[in-house]
Amino acid sequence: MSLRAEALTLGYRDRRVIDALDLDLPRGGMTTILGPNGCGKSTLLRALARLIAPRSGQVTLDGRNIHALPSRALAREMAILPQSPLAPDGITVGDLVKRGRTPWRGFLAPWNDRDAAACTEALAAVALLDLADRPLDELSGGQRQRAWIALVLAQQAQVLLLDEPTTFLDLVHQMDVLTLLRQRNRDTGLTVISVLHDLNLAARFSDTLVLLGPDGLVATGNPQEVLTPDRLMTAFGLRAQIAADPVAGSPMVIPL
Repeated sequence: MSLRAEALTLGYRDRRVIDALDLDLPRGGMTTILGPNGCGKSTLLRALARLIAPRSGQVTLDGRNIHALPSRALAREMAILPQSPLAPDGITVGDLVKRGRTPWRGFLAPWNDRDAAACTEALAAVALLDLADRPLDELSGGQRQRAWIALVLAQQAQVLLLDEPTTFLDLVHQMDVLTLLRQRNRDTGLTVISVLHDLNLAARFSDTLVLLGPDGLVATGNPQEVLTPDRLMTAFGLRAQIAADPVAGSPMVIPL
C-alpha cells in the first residue's frame, strides 16, 4: 500500500515540528526515519499512524485521507507499535498477541479458527510459540519486544509502523528484531516504516532512508544516497566519513 504525506504540517501548541512535508513511503519496502533528537521523527510517525492530526496537509493511504477512514478499516490496513508500549499486569504472551485480532472481530464475535491461526503464525514468526502461556513481565527485554511485534503481526495489516523498536535492547537483540522485520518484509511484502537512532543499523536493514534535520527534510532515498558527509553535517552537525560495511556492503558512518 502506498503511504504519502502531502504538504504535512505538524506541531504542538505554538511549536511547529514538521512544516509542509511532502514524502512518499515506498510500498513493500523497509523505510527508516532518521534525525537528531527533537527534529520530529516520532511526531511524523504518529501522524502517519493517525495518532495525531495535522495542522495542515494530509496523510493518504492509497490515495485516501487516513482521517476519513473508519478506525476499524484503517486498523486492518495499518498497524502501529509505539515506543515503550504498556500491557496489563500479569497478561500472558498469548493473550497479548490475541489483542492484535481486534480489528477483525465484531462485537461479542466468538474466537474462530482464522484468529487462532493468525496468532499461532505470528508467535511462530517471532519464535515465541513455546512461551505463549508465560506472563509477559517474566520475559527478557528482547523477548518482550518480539511479543509486541507478534501482536502487530497477528493484526495482519499490510503496513507496519514502529517507533524505535530497538530502544533499550542490547546489540544482539537489536539485530534479532531488525532481522525478523526484514525477513517478514522479504517473505510477505509487509511494508515496514521505523524510527531508529543507529545510523549503521538503519543503513544495513533499510531499503529507503528518510533523513530529517532541524530545518526539515534533508534527504530521502537509498542508504548510499542519503548517508553522505554533507547530509550528516546538515542533519546532525556531525563530521563523519563513510566507508563500506565489510559484512553487508551498506554505508557505514565513522564519526570524526
